[in-house]
Amino acid sequence: MSLTRQVAHNMFYQVGGKILSTILGLAALAIMTRYLGQDGYGGYTTIVSFLQFFGILVDFGLTLTTVQMISEPNVNINKITSNIFTLRFFSAIIFLGLAPLVVLLFPYDATLKIGIAITTLSFLFVALNQVLIGLFQKNLRMEKVAIAENIGRIILLAGVATVIYLNAGLLAVMLAVILGSFANFLVNFIFSLKYVRIKFVFDWPVWGEIYRRSWPIGLSIIFNLIYLKADVIILSLFQSQATVGLYGASYRVLDVLTTLPMMFAGLVLPVLTASWAEKNLERFSRLLKKSFDFLMMVIVPIIFGTMLLGEQIMSAVAGDDFALSGTILKILILAAGAIFVGTLFGHVIVAIKKQKQMIWAYAIVAIISLVAYIILIPRYSFWAAAWITVSSEGAIALISFFVVFKNTRLFPSGKVLGKSIIASLLMCTAIYFLMSMNILFLILLGAAIYFAALYLLRGFSKETVMEIISARGGSALGGKLK
Repeated sequence: MSLTRQVAHNMFYQVGGKILSTILGLAALAIMTRYLGQDGYGGYTTIVSFLQFFGILVDFGLTLTTVQMISEPNVNINKITSNIFTLRFFSAIIFLGLAPLVVLLFPYDATLKIGIAITTLSFLFVALNQVLIGLFQKNLRMEKVAIAENIGRIILLAGVATVIYLNAGLLAVMLAVILGSFANFLVNFIFSLKYVRIKFVFDWPVWGEIYRRSWPIGLSIIFNLIYLKADVIILSLFQSQATVGLYGASYRVLDVLTTLPMMFAGLVLPVLTASWAEKNLERFSRLLKKSFDFLMMVIVPIIFGTMLLGEQIMSAVAGDDFALSGTILKILILAAGAIFVGTLFGHVIVAIKKQKQMIWAYAIVAIISLVAYIILIPRYSFWAAAWITVSSEGAIALISFFVVFKNTRLFPSGKVLGKSIIASLLMCTAIYFLMSMNILFLILLGAAIYFAALYLLRGFSKETVMEIISARGGSALGGKLK
């Protein structure tokens, strides 16, 4: 099987797995929001958002560094992976251990503080799991990750259902979250034994090289988190937990959507890295342009559809009490579009080893966003949080594109983007006259209309579809990438 077909097949399996995990995740969200209500779900959102700051300190760019280092020619994968895993484990113990102490300084009630303390275990398993995901990305075996993720989601869903049956409250929901994360990590660890034998290794020169490569990414991610998650923390300090719950429910849908570009970009990162290192600019250019086309084909109809059906979507997902979240989602979906673009070009920047050029951008955007959050959220609540998020992500997407263009002189074609917009307009026109019908029917109908229109507009070809499904014939990403 050619490299292109490997990438296509991995994407095919991973998208299938992601569809299932998204359904399971939305099911968990649906029963959580209905059980906890606006106040309780606000507490859940506050706990998770607070711990994400410490989780990023643990990551510090190691996830992308793992993929980058083990994708280079003639590397000792056991040595590199074991060192990164060891570094991740002990940094997680240190930084996540600070969270229960730092939260004592915040004016949260006892339930939230206890919730943060126990949920650090979930973030420990997530942190360790990310190292293993890098290993599967390198070997183009992301179906393993999809299986593990879905097992974790099933455990989470079953756990939350049990909590609701027992009426055990918010803290018990957090225990279900921990069990789901542990199951995900355990399955991935078992799968990883085929490729590597991980053990604790303290090879200081290797740690030095890991740090040298990861700190630009780590700083960028920290700044990225400030403008992505500081809004929830500031919202929780100046507004009610019910307000946080409304915003958190819409943001959770955004989080689910934006796992796709992360998944896809992570999958193509090893190929991009290898192509750039080998100076195979033809393969690098083709993969970048086709990746951009694919992501635009996916996100454009989602943006248009959400603008039309936002309130209905959130009422169906989270319950009628969260209908206002649909209006918030109509704003945040614009940020999703920017994240799709920014994520792809951000990974390209890692592949060409120009991470340092983005640090200033992330820093400036983080500082401006943080100041805006502090000034505007107390006055305009989640409306300010949502629009500042859109502005921040838009700025990062534009800067990331500029950095890639400056260093590669590559400019993705806008043809597929334009055709996606036309197909989305046709989709929305048809749905507009059927707005009173069932939301699931409208989504399925919209998807059918969109892809039919895009196919007729030659946004994609029959050969591309058959290549992905059958692994025969031409290239799914625009030619054989040998």
